[in-house]
Amino acid sequence: MACTTILVGKKASYDGSTMIARNDDSGSGHFTAKKFTVVHPEDLPEVYRSVLSHVEVPLPEGAMRFTAMPNAVEGKGIWAASGVNAANVGMTATETITSNPRVLGADPLVEYRPAKGGQPEVPGGIGEEDIVYLVLPYIHTAREGVQRLGQLLQTYGTYEMNGIAFADVNEVWWLETIGGHHWIARRVPDDVYVVMPNQLGLDSFDLTDALGEQKEYMCSADLAEFIAKNHLDLSQDGALNPRDAFGSHDDSDHVYNTPRAWYMLRTLNPTTWVWDGPDADYTPMSDDLPWCMVPEKKVTPEDVKYVLSSHYQGTPYDPYRSYGDKASKGAYRSIGINRNDFMALIQLRPDVDAENCALEWIAYASNAFNTMVPFYANVDTTPAYLANTTGEVSTDNFYWVSRMIAAMADASYAKSLFHIERYEEAVLSAAHALVNQYDAKLAAAAPAARAALREEANLALAAMIQEKASDTLGKVLFELSNQMKNAYSRSDA
Repeated sequence: MACTTILVGKKASYDGSTMIARNDDSGSGHFTAKKFTVVHPEDLPEVYRSVLSHVEVPLPEGAMRFTAMPNAVEGKGIWAASGVNAANVGMTATETITSNPRVLGADPLVEYRPAKGGQPEVPGGIGEEDIVYLVLPYIHTAREGVQRLGQLLQTYGTYEMNGIAFADVNEVWWLETIGGHHWIARRVPDDVYVVMPNQLGLDSFDLTDALGEQKEYMCSADLAEFIAKNHLDLSQDGALNPRDAFGSHDDSDHVYNTPRAWYMLRTLNPTTWVWDGPDADYTPMSDDLPWCMVPEKKVTPEDVKYVLSSHYQGTPYDPYRSYGDKASKGAYRSIGINRNDFMALIQLRPDVDAENCALEWIAYASNAFNTMVPFYANVDTTPAYLANTTGEVSTDNFYWVSRMIAAMADASYAKSLFHIERYEEAVLSAAHALVNQYDAKLAAAAPAARAALREEANLALAAMIQEKASDTLGKVLFELSNQMKNAYSRSDA
């Protein structure tokens, strides 16, 4: 899947939270309906079987409840995608990343082979369909998430290259797969944010720490031997750069991937470097864009949503550009596109009681034309407005209403943008007010009353977004109808 990820350390965020967020995008030419649900331990089988790769994985005891964003239409697996478990550990999986022939030749991907010519089928490894389901119910810290997933990768392998984020209230970790069985992971420094388009992103790695104390880095146990045997370290000075060793260096990266990282960095660190013009320090085609940076100001959820909705606003590359030289219009793949399926931002707050600290901000459909809403993650059910998505288009759920708003706003961009901006501002303002209100209620409530209060809060948030989304749908429909009416009038003339 084509996605974009941002990770924020606790000293880089506005309130000391850790934040991990990702756009989940469909492949070119389609989109996948999603829903926001809760998975309970009793829903988990003793042995997990992958729909796509047919691999079977025994599941351990001690599973915990977790939120998930599975596909709304059954048939191609669960694709839990993103969630928070009962231990307040968040996870998002996966960011599809890239590799190179030297790595894939040394450790081939573990691909499913169907039965053929009298030979039995050969199961494949684990992949994006499976990873959240296999890991999130069983981990109590972000570090444990890396360890469990690393062991699964070494045991079963994977059929694709992926990046996976884990967060608890103290730490954020990022893991990248290397070939079929190898992996690396790095703890996100507390004072930085990380941007990840669809590329292997880590640009430095301490193998000594990863194979020793594991304070900041972890990796598969035989990674040093794997690198040496296959001559993967391309450095001149012995300082391993994973991006050079394990990543891609294709011309298509300069159209599809690096420009997205460039724009996010440019937005959050506008004066740290020169980003534009002939003397720019970094351009959309720079292969050495930093994996992480200390932001110029502390990062808010609204900042995260903005960069994950971006389409190169304020640059010559904006596909909606209607002024100046349009020669570069739409030159690069935007982050906010029509095949965004959802965005989930997991925020783990240190200044709130543990049972109430996890918020999961949800946005559906094209991020360029939607809004996000926070929900308390420590719940047994999710509101129907976010959970009742099916394959049938309906105004009864947030997913399809968001799709309709996006389709009409895209077609009437100049007139509808104002409504979209007002929609997002109104929703975010009301959402913050409701969370503040319920945080206070939860802090004052008796322990036995808090679970019901969280459910009540989520229903209030869902009712708020339903009202505001319906209102915005009417406004963009009006603008599109006027545009079509004017177009017909001109054609008649």
